[in-house]
Amino acid sequence: MNLERWHTLTLAQQFGNIGSEISRIHSWKARKDADAAEQAFFRALDCIDATLADTRWRGRQKEIVRLREVLADSVQGGEVYAVPLEHLLQYCTHFALIARG
Repeated sequence: MNLERWHTLTLAQQFGNIGSEISRIHSWKARKDADAAEQAFFRALDCIDATLADTRWRGRQKEIVRLREVLADSVQGGEVYAVPLEHLLQYCTHFALIARG
């Protein structure tokens, strides 16, 4: 991932891209391809970590960290937050729609 490029994106664009990876996780899980789902999960974490590193969002770090926590929990079975991937995808889709304008 190119952090310089990532940090030129708006928060909505960043979350929209995170949502794309969450969509891939969901799709690969539905196809029973655990390896591809895991790769998409790690890409989503990389995107979230890059968003956390973006100094423009210092006031939003709690929200971003919570997304990371809930995503990890959801992928591992959802025992803590009980939030399905579909809900995280819906959450991020709103940002993608905002980014489109």
